[in-house]
Amino acid sequence: MDSAPGTDEYWMGRALALARQAAEQDEVPVGALIVRDGEVIGVGFNCPIGSHDPSAHAEIRALRDAAQKTGNYRLAGATLYVTIEPCTMCAGALVHGRISRLVYGATEPKAGAVVSQTRFLEQPFLNWRIDVTGGVLAGECEQLISDFFSRRRDAKRRGRMQVKADS
Repeated sequence: MDSAPGTDEYWMGRALALARQAAEQDEVPVGALIVRDGEVIGVGFNCPIGSHDPSAHAEIRALRDAAQKTGNYRLAGATLYVTIEPCTMCAGALVHGRISRLVYGATEPKAGAVVSQTRFLEQPFLNWRIDVTGGVLAGECEQLISDFFSRRRDAKRRGRMQVKADS
């Protein structure tokens, strides 16, 4: 589906392209980008395995990229697009970075901190509020994750079958 530039679907399509880069590196395929005033100011894709960094989630990498490019870690007025619902770590970083709007694709039933497991961004103790839109290109985002884990399970099974055959 082609989406008009500047729409949530357009930007989520760009985040999906970043997620595919993660998959090519055998990382869980999550992509994120930060847009302010119609321009991309930060990008990131998941890479905790390759970077040996448990915090190298797509959202964190996009925040770091945007902060470096703008010279400020406060990103008020910016929207973060991410292919999957953020975890607690990433949701907290969005608050600290003063992201104004979050747009995510698929929900994350195991660790999602926006709507799935907890509603972290709604906690009364937080000093910053983020507008949230979920479900943008959710089907494509879900399919990318599902296909990735299906391939990983198949590869694991083939590996076990090979070990048995060698025995």
